[in-house]
Amino acid sequence: MKKTLVLGASSKLSRYSNFAINRLVAKGHTVVAIGLSEGEVSGVRITTEMEPFSNIDTVTLYLGYKHQHHYYEYVISLQPKRVIFNPGTENPEFYDLLLENNIQAEVACTLVLLGTDQY
Repeated sequence: MKKTLVLGASSKLSRYSNFAINRLVAKGHTVVAIGLSEGEVSGVRITTEMEPFSNIDTVTLYLGYKHQHHYYEYVISLQPKRVIFNPGTENPEFYDLLLENNIQAEVACTLVLLGTDQY
């Protein structure tokens, strides 16, 4: 299973990041999460700090492009295999930075990928 960082995580039940954490956990993936507020979803602690997580396979973004620049260096430092840009998070500038660092930028929906067994 793929260790996934949910960036832009929320404990609010109506948020897509919350749905994603629940589905990732249900599918057996290891999940870590960073959000604006601390909380917990399906046993996953949401932190507000850019922790030095290791062995991250996938970063799935739930942050609008205006807020992503704060995380460019951090995400690249984690050296994930891919970063998923969910609907509303598209950011060509970040795609280019990722590709320059041999990280795949994937414009997709984590929930759809999980629902169709393409994750």
